Amino acid sequence: MNCPLCNSNDTGKVGTNQYYCWNCLVEFSVQGAGAYTAYYVDEEGTLIALSDLVQKSGTLAENFLG
Repeated sequence: MNCPLCNSNDTGKVGTNQYYCWNCLVEFSVQGAGAYTAYYVDEEGTLIALSDLVQKSGTLAENFLG
């Protein structure tokens, strides 16, 4: 499984249709062909959708990826 954000194949399965990318350090879930949701994992392990972070902060998701 390639990461939909950085296209790395350095990913691991963490649940049903859920994966973690070791390259850009995000978790993502796959809903279908080409549909996904990416999550930032905070210090406590809480998943925060990157789309929510972008809307709240007004910055691009790339700022959270490194």
